[in-house]
Amino acid sequence: MQAVFSLSSPLLRHAQRTVGLLALALVAAKAQAQGFDFDSVTRLARERAEKPYRAAGDKLPADLAKLNYDQVRDIRWRPDRALWRAEKLPFEAMFFHLGLYQKEPVLINEVTPQGARHISYNRADFDYGKNQVKPEAWGDLGFAGFRLHNHLNSNAYKDELVVFQGASYFRALGKGQQYGLSARGLAIDTVGAPPGQSEEFPRFTEFWLVRPDPLSTQVTVYALLDSPRATGAYRFDIQPGTQTTTTVRSRIFVRPGAGKPIGTLGIAPLTSMFFFGENQPRKDDFRPEVHDSDGLMIATGEGEWLWRPLQNPKQTVVTSFATKNPKGFGLMQRDRQWASYEDVEARYERRPSAWVRPLNDWGPGRVELVQLNTPDETHDNIVAYWVPAQLPAPGQPLEFAYELSWQGDEQQRPPGGWVTQSRRGMGYTKETAAALRQQAQFVVDFDGPALKALPPEAAVKAVVSTDANGKVLENIVYRNPATDQWRMTVRVQRQKADRPIELRAFLQHDNNAVSETWTHIILPE
Repeated sequence: MQAVFSLSSPLLRHAQRTVGLLALALVAAKAQAQGFDFDSVTRLARERAEKPYRAAGDKLPADLAKLNYDQVRDIRWRPDRALWRAEKLPFEAMFFHLGLYQKEPVLINEVTPQGARHISYNRADFDYGKNQVKPEAWGDLGFAGFRLHNHLNSNAYKDELVVFQGASYFRALGKGQQYGLSARGLAIDTVGAPPGQSEEFPRFTEFWLVRPDPLSTQVTVYALLDSPRATGAYRFDIQPGTQTTTTVRSRIFVRPGAGKPIGTLGIAPLTSMFFFGENQPRKDDFRPEVHDSDGLMIATGEGEWLWRPLQNPKQTVVTSFATKNPKGFGLMQRDRQWASYEDVEARYERRPSAWVRPLNDWGPGRVELVQLNTPDETHDNIVAYWVPAQLPAPGQPLEFAYELSWQGDEQQRPPGGWVTQSRRGMGYTKETAAALRQQAQFVVDFDGPALKALPPEAAVKAVVSTDANGKVLENIVYRNPATDQWRMTVRVQRQKADRPIELRAFLQHDNNAVSETWTHIILPE
């Protein structure tokens, strides 16, 4: 009997998609056979940028598409079939199955000294649990992403080290850490989109995993990024440790004639969650704090260190910090004590900080912080990234290299002094209720080697400034004998309740700054 297919036949659509995946894989394999490297991915990104954008197919087989969240989670990679396990190499790779929220397939390849090979979807690699599905009819379905494993915490077991899954998202762990914030390859118009446009989520469409040597201490991944208005070539060198580092090299191409121009191009974007904390407590939660990150830290090109405590605003708040050739920025989880969170399951004190350190000249631009409202802790509502002052001409690459460190208890600090906590609230006061509604008080503690070196009676003062909507009413600095740290108390009065207040302060001794600059925004009431 001759099979007859209509254009709407699901089986025909999946067969066509399989042929398309294999064709792309053959093109990539041909380039790889000549010696695959970062320039190879650059050529692919440049060629793709010269052509109109084509969205990836996202039609899942019918029996896979109907699975719910728990059923998709029941599909698991078989650990005994991990890439590089049979060779007993220091790293192993396992792959994620498509389904539900992950509908767009990515191509994955392995690079060896002999060339490269496309890694095909194989139903035998997965355990489908209790699901009643027929994967033998799916063809080369592709994957949703992958994770790499390594002896991070012990020699007895290879722990999950890094995950690449969903658009251009990835996240990694250092020793003793637990997943928290994520990084992305690129952000486009998170805010600042032209009229009629919304945020664009570039995605990694293809990966090349370089087979490590038996004695390798790091693993290399290449990635091809694509979106309606940009493409990119990426190299990730991932070195596990107490502080796992991901060295990133990227070349980004803006698509010519891709419609509306890019409003905000976000380089080295970080995405995190802040629900509430010491500066914004909740009365209805037994936990003192709930967040993956508690502040944005910036080392400007001019030599200043900035600390902005994060908040969960009622409405979206966007702030930025202009500089040239920044020394670094990151979303940090400074508070590392379990008692600060009291959450046995979430263990927020184990969530990593992510510090971005540029490795080449980034030129002028700004670090931008976007804070959105979240009703609970299940939504990421914090984004930070670098925005270059100028975009390249179409066809010309915009190149960035940086080290992204996933840090735990040992993390990047300013050289002199830093904020250890920022608390908002009043103690006993004789002020009237009407007066208190117009005021805000902060108690900020500082620590660090420059402050530790000072005697208790040292004449330390706080240099405090505010914008036109605020008036500083009180400014006190003293040494806290209970912690051997220095405490600053600042009380400010708001002029207009419907406008924010920008507040800055740092500690000074003998006309020398001995701390980073605490820069806080008091949101409209």
